[in-house]
Amino acid sequence: MLNLYSAQIEHLSIHRVGNKSRNENYFLSKDPFTVDDELMPLLKEYFFKPFRDKEENYYQFKHEADLEFHDLYQMIRKGFNNPLELHDISKQITKYLFEQSKHQHIKSGEVYVTYLENVLVDNQKVEAIGIFKSELKHDFLQFDKNQDNLKPRLEQGVHLNKLDKGALILNVEKETGYKVLSIDSNKYDTKYWLEEFLGIDFFADENFYTKKYLKFCENFAKDVVRPAEDKQQEMMFMNKAVNHFASNEDFEESKFLNEVLDNPQLHPEFKNYKTDKAPKYNIEDLSNFPISNTAVTSARKKMKNVINLDTNVQIKMDFVNSETAEKYIEKGWDEDRQMYYYLVYFNKEEQ
Repeated sequence: MLNLYSAQIEHLSIHRVGNKSRNENYFLSKDPFTVDDELMPLLKEYFFKPFRDKEENYYQFKHEADLEFHDLYQMIRKGFNNPLELHDISKQITKYLFEQSKHQHIKSGEVYVTYLENVLVDNQKVEAIGIFKSELKHDFLQFDKNQDNLKPRLEQGVHLNKLDKGALILNVEKETGYKVLSIDSNKYDTKYWLEEFLGIDFFADENFYTKKYLKFCENFAKDVVRPAEDKQQEMMFMNKAVNHFASNEDFEESKFLNEVLDNPQLHPEFKNYKTDKAPKYNIEDLSNFPISNTAVTSARKKMKNVINLDTNVQIKMDFVNSETAEKYIEKGWDEDRQMYYYLVYFNKEEQ
């Protein structure tokens, strides 16, 4: 788990990068920027807030041949080994970003390269290098005092409420490509940022596998369980799936199916669905892996527990007790009305 509360910006270099296809150039600052006490908390909030608000999906630097041929990885590695040289390295990073800025839709902007200390990752203090980019400019008014009057003047600048692009490279797992977090508020050029500049791919650990497998289960419930049975059983399957993950340290697929998928006729459907959809979730050969409690907690928060009926009635099921919905709700068919119904058992109405 990432914690940026105590993180400190120990170094900041600011440059500007243009769009190469439009014959725009880049501008490299001669010296690093010294952040004063007034600006520091504003910049920290600007750089860090998107990562606090975003679910942690770790990436790592990847190269089809070897990481020694990955240009940005080598720059970052040199930066961690020689923090005092980071300003010169930040110039190399900016030039490298410029070389990837070839598509006509890529916007020019400011590039910020930072060296961070006291970043907490799973309660361990680590260093990090941050690369951030501001692209969109916003209008604002400045006012000039002219004798007895105030005269408004229109200017453009960076809005500190929204960072356009950013990457945090954590100084862990160095030999396999570090652990990297990325944000991109402007989705039209994600390939340029993730693939062409950063050159990263998913960090395949227990957190990644748990998230991907539970997402796969969610879509299996929607595409297979619900058409074969009903909305209630779709939600019951997902509730049992999440509870299974929460109560086990390791995942084993055959055990999962026997405990979670009550209808044995759906077992071959599950395997066929996995064969067909697994590449989408990067779980082709995945049947055993350690379970991440963080990923399970995140999945539970997103679980749908409301059945919306076409009669403008909603049934909300509380999954704290996993047996509640199964024991006290029955679905049936009324011949006279030619309608489905839900029968709900209870002792008394709660206040």
